[in-house]
Amino acid sequence: MMRKTSCWIACLLFTCGIQPWSTAKADTLFIGTDSGGGKSKGIYHLEFDSGSGQLGEPELAATYTNPGFLVQNPVKPILYCCGVPKGDFGKGVGSVAAFRILENRKLEFIKEISSGGINACHVAVDRLGRTVAVANYSDGSFSTIRLDQEGIPEKLVSTIGHDAKGPNANRQDRAHAHGVYFTKDNRHLWMPDLGLDRVFVCDFNPETSAVVENPEMDLRLSPGDGPRHLAFSKDEKNVYVINELANRVSVFTKNPDSGKYDAIQSINTLPESYRGSNTTAEIEIHPNGKFVYGSNRGDDSIALFQRDEQTGKLEWVKTFACGGKTPRHFKIDPSGKWLICAHQDSDSIEVRSIDPKTGFLGDIASSVTCPKPICVLFAR
Repeated sequence: MMRKTSCWIACLLFTCGIQPWSTAKADTLFIGTDSGGGKSKGIYHLEFDSGSGQLGEPELAATYTNPGFLVQNPVKPILYCCGVPKGDFGKGVGSVAAFRILENRKLEFIKEISSGGINACHVAVDRLGRTVAVANYSDGSFSTIRLDQEGIPEKLVSTIGHDAKGPNANRQDRAHAHGVYFTKDNRHLWMPDLGLDRVFVCDFNPETSAVVENPEMDLRLSPGDGPRHLAFSKDEKNVYVINELANRVSVFTKNPDSGKYDAIQSINTLPESYRGSNTTAEIEIHPNGKFVYGSNRGDDSIALFQRDEQTGKLEWVKTFACGGKTPRHFKIDPSGKWLICAHQDSDSIEVRSIDPKTGFLGDIASSVTCPKPICVLFAR
């Protein structure tokens, strides 16, 4: 009788256009948020069914102010966020906070430490789980933080800043660090700076967490581009930089002789007919390496590019209208079947399927309300 009842319920859900929760084990998503306006209380968590694309209802995992960007330690059940400190670090100073991930997917606050700068906006963890890197937007500095053997922040090790500005007087009045990325070999740290039109590259010592600038390796963007985030191809032969101010993706390829990266392409994220205001946000490469996606805020769309796996060059295919406003961040699930997008200004998270042959996004499979979401993290 139970089996017949379950089948009847499943049929009813399909008839009503609702996808039932599959029998696959659900993934946990952690959501970083913007606390401005008082809607958000901190970090949220929810379940994601990779079989059906359905999202569970978000629940508060931990209270914290402006836990914008999230990252998990690769070897410990520890989550880090950048935000505004609970402790008194001084006016305007940012923070990096550590939380223990509990079995019920709630977060237990452990410790916070100064980010070494103002308005921390992006964090990353090295491959050994012993260093956190953080970008501080307002003063343009980058910092590294040493973690103990349990993944708990110990001390600030390195802080690097740059005294310069770019050509855009409104947005490039000074350095504006916007991202931090460790390479797979754990030897370098890459840092896009929106204010200086440059991606800074540092040599990284995983034993001490110290970084030293290596200017010969830096990527130089066109004046006024405003590099925000980047994505490496799996073999790291190509780097894709999304430029917030120019609404373009810059493509670089590794020179096998010098080891440096040469610029080979700059391509628009918007159709030629678009005339409205826009700034780009996130970029990600599909797990199959054939497609690149970038988000447009203003047009409120996801741009799809076809990627030439031999040269690394991109071909713009089309944009897909989002079901919400201001797609600040998105993630492709590990299977490559779904794209989960966070809409900051419509308080929503949506899921759309990905066609593995064309890269096209399908209709919205699921959508839930979440206050000011700006980061999506798959928990391990």
